[in-house]
Amino acid sequence: MNAIVNIANLFKTAKDIFPFHGGVHPPENKAQSTQLPIGQLPIPEKIVLPLRQHVGNIPKIKVQVGDYVLKGQLIAEAEGTVSAAIHASTSGTVSAIEDAIIPHPSGLPDRCITITPDGLDKWIEKTPQDWRNAERKTLVASLRLSGIVGLGGATFPTHIKLRADGKSGVHTLVINAAECEPYITCDDMLMRERADEIVKGIAIAQYLLGAEKVIIGVEDNKPEAAAGLKSAIGKLNAQIEVKIVPTLYPSGDARRLVHLVLGTEIPHDKRSTEVGLQVFNVATVVALYRYFELGEPSISRIVSITGNVQKPQNFEVLFGTPLLHLVKAAGGEKVNTTHFIMGGPMMGFDLPTVEVPITKAANCIIAASPNLFAPPPPAMPCIRCARCADACPVNLQPQELYWFAKSDNFEKANDYKLFDCIECGACSYVCPSDIPLVQYYRYAKSEIIAQDKAKEAADLARERNDFRLARIEREKQERAQKHAERAQAGKAEAAKTEPATKVELKTGEADEKLNTNNGLSSGADDAKKAAIAAAIERAKALKAAAKNESTNEATTEQKVKPEKLAPVDDAAKKALIAAAIERAKAQKSAALAAGDAPKNVADAADPVKKEIAEIEARRRAVGLSDDAQSTTLQKITKTAEPDNTDPAAAKQALIAAAIARAKAQKAAADAAKSAQSDIKPEKD
Repeated sequence: MNAIVNIANLFKTAKDIFPFHGGVHPPENKAQSTQLPIGQLPIPEKIVLPLRQHVGNIPKIKVQVGDYVLKGQLIAEAEGTVSAAIHASTSGTVSAIEDAIIPHPSGLPDRCITITPDGLDKWIEKTPQDWRNAERKTLVASLRLSGIVGLGGATFPTHIKLRADGKSGVHTLVINAAECEPYITCDDMLMRERADEIVKGIAIAQYLLGAEKVIIGVEDNKPEAAAGLKSAIGKLNAQIEVKIVPTLYPSGDARRLVHLVLGTEIPHDKRSTEVGLQVFNVATVVALYRYFELGEPSISRIVSITGNVQKPQNFEVLFGTPLLHLVKAAGGEKVNTTHFIMGGPMMGFDLPTVEVPITKAANCIIAASPNLFAPPPPAMPCIRCARCADACPVNLQPQELYWFAKSDNFEKANDYKLFDCIECGACSYVCPSDIPLVQYYRYAKSEIIAQDKAKEAADLARERNDFRLARIEREKQERAQKHAERAQAGKAEAAKTEPATKVELKTGEADEKLNTNNGLSSGADDAKKAAIAAAIERAKALKAAAKNESTNEATTEQKVKPEKLAPVDDAAKKALIAAAIERAKAQKSAALAAGDAPKNVADAADPVKKEIAEIEARRRAVGLSDDAQSTTLQKITKTAEPDNTDPAAAKQALIAAAIARAKAQKAAADAAKSAQSDIKPEKD
């Protein structure tokens, strides 16, 4: 109870300071590492750069084994929005890209890039930027390549916290110089020795954010640091206010510091930028200064090495330097050193080995021993004293969260704002039952996160399945619509062609009916067509004969003497006889193929008699003798006698008849022409 009263008295002496609920004041143990200035480490024998040094996506590797790299060269570029680049911290050769143990609470290995230094420490060509006359968007875009993250311990990529359009709504920039956790003094020494770099870096951050006001919060246990800042501000005529806040853990938390210097309570479900505020650590703004003013990317930081070592001190350490190299620089560890802690004793974690490298999150390394950090006693049952609730700076109910986490009642723990817990460890520090409360909270958080990820994966799978079913249904409807459109188009086309179709159907029905009545097959149709062609040829022959006969009559009227007519050529006679025979055969074949009397394909008269009459007419026209006529009639009669010719033979006969008729017609025409040319008219 006395400790709580003393904490309250701290705020009574401060001006313009707004106290927050809870907090503790453990032994500081800061003086040990502030007796010496910031030291410079020699280049180690190897550099191991883990890809996982920040919040967000791991960067994409840009080098291969065997490549020679320069100090400051980009070896892994940011991947995605929340990510940060990694640069070579010295010149040398890339000797390996493989998994190695990294400083992480899990103790598991992760992908690392190993560089063997050449000892030259040769820089790339540095390109400082005139940030005062450049566009904010261009500056922030280049900042993505700098590899700068929050060096206060959160390691959030800095280019995400800055806005490129100057319309972020941030009106106040708060610089965190509290450094409240015990043992850590890296920010304190940075403010003492490089206050001017801090002030210049603040000016850059203020320009990029468009902030109107800047406040630096420094704990009252750092008088030299506060004096150095005020001196640098005076030299640069900067409009920056330095506020001294009471030494109280966890005043270094961003939300607690904002409350201390401004009295503003940031809602638990909002970010500081949503209320017009932004917070940067002093080491982060120094990195901004070195990048824009000197052209140097983020390749090193100030690290406190303290605890059970010979010479506690702060060193500027290249990223990737093995921890053992730093311990040797501090004079080595003392006897009884059990392990090393990265971070402070309240929120830090035990390192798995001394071979791990220094990363961007390593602000302090503590060599632990039993006399400094006694083994935790066994936990006792909770006595519900509520001291944890009094110490909680976030106004939670730690004892209730403990019960829910222990019984795996994660839903209830979430209802009690479990994720508002900043895991500062103040509740565990004051617990008389020595219950590791923070460990229970971390366990519950991890389980809830795992459940949320599983639920998200299930929701995503269900969403994909729903989308697949919707796609199948949509394709089905599209196919049905296409079929309907085709059917509609077919109906429209049928409506246009319906009259012609009906005529064709009627014609077809008539033909089918005729074929049915006559009993004609395909062979009968061919025979019928041949008979019709023969009839046409006969008609032409009769027309020619009639013409010749009219010519003869005209000649008789002119008193042409019959005895002077030239005799008809025997070849013409034979051709006429052959044509008559072939026509008779064609008519006979047509009649046999039709399976009916010849009257179905010709006239009702006997075709033989008709043929005889036609021959008689032609004889008169060309002057055939009675003997020739008799012989022709005998041949026609003999040819007209029925036989058992099959349809195929009938078809062949029709073809032969057509050929013979053509020849006969030609011969008859030649004969008639010859006979007419031989007639000589009598002179008067």
